[in-house]
Amino acid sequence: MVCWITHTNESTHEIIRANLHRAPMYCGQITSVGPRYCPSIEDKVVRFREKTRHQIFLEPETIGGESIYVNGTSTSTPPDVQEAFIHTIPGLERAEFLRYGYAVEYDYAPPHQLRPTLETHRYQGLYFAGQINGTSGYEEAGGQGLVAGINAALRLQGRPPFVLRRDEGYIGVMIDDLIRLEHREPYRMFTSRAEYRLLLRCDNADRRLMPYAFDFGLLRERSSFDAREAAIRGATDALRKTGKDAVLRRQDVAIGDVLPGLPRDVAEQVEIGIKYEGYIERQANEVEKFRRLEGKVIPDKFNYDRLKHLRNEAREKLKRIRPASVGQAARIAGVTPADIQLLLVHLG
Repeated sequence: MVCWITHTNESTHEIIRANLHRAPMYCGQITSVGPRYCPSIEDKVVRFREKTRHQIFLEPETIGGESIYVNGTSTSTPPDVQEAFIHTIPGLERAEFLRYGYAVEYDYAPPHQLRPTLETHRYQGLYFAGQINGTSGYEEAGGQGLVAGINAALRLQGRPPFVLRRDEGYIGVMIDDLIRLEHREPYRMFTSRAEYRLLLRCDNADRRLMPYAFDFGLLRERSSFDAREAAIRGATDALRKTGKDAVLRRQDVAIGDVLPGLPRDVAEQVEIGIKYEGYIERQANEVEKFRRLEGKVIPDKFNYDRLKHLRNEAREKLKRIRPASVGQAARIAGVTPADIQLLLVHLG
């Protein structure tokens, strides 16, 4: 569909500034946090005073209709103010309103009250997913819905729960961050939040996650997946046996130079695996240490008051967040290595 771009101007901004006292997000009627990455038009005008204009996208809402969504003008101002400032924008001088704009006010259930499965600590079988957990973004909501849905189904089937680790996927990083960190504003999943980015690559997402999809019945035909895995292992072994893996590590050598004829998706995985083997192995060792701590489970009703020498700050945070493992406890801000050592001794 064809969309259009226009811009606000000083006349638009003057009307908005003159009516901030009528905007609930600014007059004190609403005190919660709004979205950081999709700010209202009032936010743009106030926070970016040096800007003389802001870009507006005009997007058709349907293929056959005439309604246009004015993207970039979410607002908490009343209807008369909206009509006044919209009519100052080029192309919208005679626009007719079908629905008035609105602002977004965030509220959430504290996500530290959830298990890594997204089940609540308080009520067995109740799972939370999406913005109720204090997140912002469609991908974030979809990822949580997937994990909560899988775990709800596994519980009904009497199967063990599913927890995606931080080294297995960005969804695992997101959920781990949500249930152990204190969040002051809506959470977005940025790649920079993950410490194992060398393993969490877009080229190997299928290899990391499809085994789970097969296990849960989300995918059924795995013969092509298994065949490709076998091809990757076979090609890697062939290069090692002939010593050509050392040649492939050179910067100016591509896999086609030493082992031509491989399917493109197989060749890519083999080349990445060999060229970056040292770095990947180093990160894999870090993951192994991480897994050992993750494997040390803390009983659900563990009594932290029994740890006499535990610092008060650590005790308070551990009692409030109730981490599922020692690894998760170690990542809570304010919990020190000494606290973790004490916990390990007591669990032992």
